[in-house]
Amino acid sequence: MDVQGTIVFSTVGLLTYGFDVFSTVLAADHFADGDLTESRRTDGVSVNFNAQFADKTGETVVFVSERTGSARLYQTSSAGDEIKLLPTNQNSLFHDRPTIKNGRVFYVSAHEPPSDSFKSWAAVYMTRLDTEETVRLTPAGSVDFSPAVSESGQLVAVASYGSRPWKGDFHALETEITIFSVSEPENRTIVAGSGGWPTFSGESTIFFHRKADDGWWSVYRIDLQENFEENIARRITPPGLHAFTPAASNDGKYIAVATRRKGIKFRHIEIFDLKSERFYPITETLNPTTHHYNPFFSPDSNQLGYHRFRGESNEKIPNLLPVASPIQGLQLLRLHGTFPSFSPAGDLLAMNGDFFESPGLMVLRSDGSKRWTLLKSPTAFYTAWSPVEKGVIFTSIGPIFDSSKATVQIARISFNPDDLDDKKDEIYADVKILTRGGTANNAFPSCSPDGKHVVFRSGRSGHKNLYILDAIDGEIADSSGIQRLTEGEWVDTMPAWSPDGELIAFSSNRHSPANPEAYSIYLVRPDGSNLRRLHFAGPPGSNEADRERINHVCFSPDSKWLLFTANLGSVSAETVSMPNHFQPYGDLWVCRIDGTGLTRLTCNAFENGTPAWHAADRLQDIGLISVVPASGETLRGQFEEPLWLTCDI
Repeated sequence: MDVQGTIVFSTVGLLTYGFDVFSTVLAADHFADGDLTESRRTDGVSVNFNAQFADKTGETVVFVSERTGSARLYQTSSAGDEIKLLPTNQNSLFHDRPTIKNGRVFYVSAHEPPSDSFKSWAAVYMTRLDTEETVRLTPAGSVDFSPAVSESGQLVAVASYGSRPWKGDFHALETEITIFSVSEPENRTIVAGSGGWPTFSGESTIFFHRKADDGWWSVYRIDLQENFEENIARRITPPGLHAFTPAASNDGKYIAVATRRKGIKFRHIEIFDLKSERFYPITETLNPTTHHYNPFFSPDSNQLGYHRFRGESNEKIPNLLPVASPIQGLQLLRLHGTFPSFSPAGDLLAMNGDFFESPGLMVLRSDGSKRWTLLKSPTAFYTAWSPVEKGVIFTSIGPIFDSSKATVQIARISFNPDDLDDKKDEIYADVKILTRGGTANNAFPSCSPDGKHVVFRSGRSGHKNLYILDAIDGEIADSSGIQRLTEGEWVDTMPAWSPDGELIAFSSNRHSPANPEAYSIYLVRPDGSNLRRLHFAGPPGSNEADRERINHVCFSPDSKWLLFTANLGSVSAETVSMPNHFQPYGDLWVCRIDGTGLTRLTCNAFENGTPAWHAADRLQDIGLISVVPASGETLRGQFEEPLWLTCDI
């Protein structure tokens, strides 16, 4: 592919997680008295999560880590052995839920694309650790999440979509609990019509979670019958609290669950005694004000593991972090911030912070080594660097995520690049408002290649459409200096002007105005002619085509490719097992400007977006040094539970 350069983008939350895997000893049932201590099992590098014990005594742990720029599988031991990368598919951008049994590792990978849009790439694989021979256990055309392996290693249970397409669900996934034998993975049996996150106790009992009819996430139990037929799922955990992501002890006495209880805003791990039907708090006694995720038992049932934020320290969140790219010659960098744009020379980036805590305007050296603040207040979002002026950035000033009537203005921010001194943290900037007062919500500016005009979205007509504005003098009182580009009772938004000046790309729901989520990419010439839509999921007017949710579009430096965020690859994991993400199905994709050559760039369980693309080729080695930066913000681990996981039922 003739795709080169550097792409900088945002991933919601990921850089702040700072997860490590921890475990606590449960010997002699002393957990019932709250007498617990905690051991960290991973090394405090990057984001480490979704682990399992890899041997009978619990000495070795296999886990997922983002340390090489994508989710890969690793193994480490409490003896302090070197962390080992497991021999799974090297080309996969996503791995999840590893389990080691009988010298084989079972896991989810997403390296084989399906034939249809709106279908997850997630499938279950098995790799022999000695020969590295890999077998796909999920049938072609099917989707499996969250594999669990029986005590003998002969049976696998998954949360499966089967061959059905994704309907857009991501709160409670519409998956089924399906089991199959390792020797005959094509012979699959659905043992529960609704459920996720299965776990085996021994060889014939499966626990799983699902959202009950009364609204509470609860754990259910199935005792497998002969030939896996006529299985009855029994609810194990009571209403009144959320209990999910279960792990079963092999001795058959307990399940461990993550819980959300009324009055407690943190997710905690508890043990549920199957005989007495009593809960025992575990992590609340250890770390009462920290979220804990996805428990797992050791094979001898004497240890319990989970992952959590490793705690505040002097560790720095990098301003930029290399991310594995599927295209040679194309570098991907994850930004600790939002809405980046490159300076003309590519040596600097304009950026915003997050949407709520630090929504100001900043300038970052493009090697990530230094950041300066231009605006702390008022609130600014979106950035567009003038292609011809190193010291001019366009932005939106006002509240983000608001109605067409909200007061948001397009601003021209000017500063002296010579003021970007390493001894300074704040730089003086002149703010010139370009749009008239009373014109409602004006946002998402993009500059023409000659620097003379800005295209932006405005709600001044009562609907959000596109306008072109004089980039220097702005909108004069008599409304000269501005012209309307699109018109209609729908939303046209997030425009991007091509570097060659020929096209403007934008997101719009004009094909389905009543649907606030049905966004697709449109192209138009700056004079308003040749408006057209690009189709990826189906022919015009089809149900599949109208399910596209595509935004944050921009052009390649040569104007031949489009880069955007899309839902075309569905979800990659069960979102209830993670912190909050508004769109956990958002990944980066590229295509030619005629819509051909569609290629996925990122694949993970998080929300990626707000990309910028520059011709600069600064390919770096991706290694451990890249996640231990000298410059960045202190890691604080501030993230939320899924906002839809409410206890107000």
